[in-house]
Amino acid sequence: MQHSCLRLSKMGSNRKKVLVALSGGVDSSTSAAMLLEAGYNCSAAFIITNDNYQQAQAGAENIAKKLGIRFYVLDLRDEFEQILNYFCDEYAKGRTPNPCVICNRDIKFGRLWYFAQEINAEYLATGHYARVLKHNGQIGLYKALYESKDQSYALSMIRKDILPHVIFPMGDYSKDKTREMASKFGLGIQDKLESQEICFIPDNDYISVLETLRPRLVHQGKIIDRTGEILGEHNGIHSFTIGQRRGLKVAMGKPYYVTKLDAENNTVTLGPKEELMHKSLRATSINWLMDEPKSTFIVRVKIRYNDFGSSAQVYPSGDNAAVEFEEPKAAITPGQLAVFYVNENDKSRVIGGGWIESVGD
Repeated sequence: MQHSCLRLSKMGSNRKKVLVALSGGVDSSTSAAMLLEAGYNCSAAFIITNDNYQQAQAGAENIAKKLGIRFYVLDLRDEFEQILNYFCDEYAKGRTPNPCVICNRDIKFGRLWYFAQEINAEYLATGHYARVLKHNGQIGLYKALYESKDQSYALSMIRKDILPHVIFPMGDYSKDKTREMASKFGLGIQDKLESQEICFIPDNDYISVLETLRPRLVHQGKIIDRTGEILGEHNGIHSFTIGQRRGLKVAMGKPYYVTKLDAENNTVTLGPKEELMHKSLRATSINWLMDEPKSTFIVRVKIRYNDFGSSAQVYPSGDNAAVEFEEPKAAITPGQLAVFYVNENDKSRVIGGGWIESVGD
């Protein structure tokens, strides 16, 4: 099995052309510096996705100047509008969207890869913490070496045919090591804070964004329990997520959680922890990063970004699948991804991911 860092040292000397997605942050900037040091012919691209881009663009351009590489700017605000629409529409349906997954698929490893080909780049590199490795003649997507930073979950929907052209220089490193390398390269950003926000959500206030873009979402409805008994009222199901405990404004004498969101009837269902637990789900629009399986298999399945994963039996049917867990899982959330991992030589490979459509008992 070939590690991403070995790919840098072995292939870079051939002056392969690579386009680096450069945001100006620590991860993407250090990635560009590493590729240059390994001998790649590098250029960089900054993506404009919203109107608050000037400061970030200036930072990315400054890094490109320090590294002496060509700097492109791609204004993709029109394309990103579709992601905004998806984000709002999912909440309107009572689902919890994952816009970063769509952005990775359509923008960073979609539109940006097409641009890379236009300038005759053979590879596309980003600062994601994941690995692209070769095993038994096949190239696959794997978890990062340091799982605390792993981003393979959010990358699981990129196309399989792109993987041979992707480089993740950060895949073998911890965040501390990345900052150390940024300092060594003299980038001057080693202490830059890491953003925890979705890029188009100022101050993490997604409710305000939703209500600005879709004011009709503010619509009073009932908060109920599983029997239909009315517990209170809400001002829009977009303010709730499956598994939510705080901010429910309903006193039950013991912890209650959001267990169901019903957009059609505009209701929010609450219940105790046991009603939040389910053993099965149905996943749709699965992106297989291996040959499409024809029979049942057992893997570890992650149902959200910060989930550790649990053993489950998967019953594939084309681009859909039924998933049955060995033990009940809490807060399986429609709109999020179910991502399938297999173990290969103590390395965790992503073999596919699909959207959680519904949950079972």
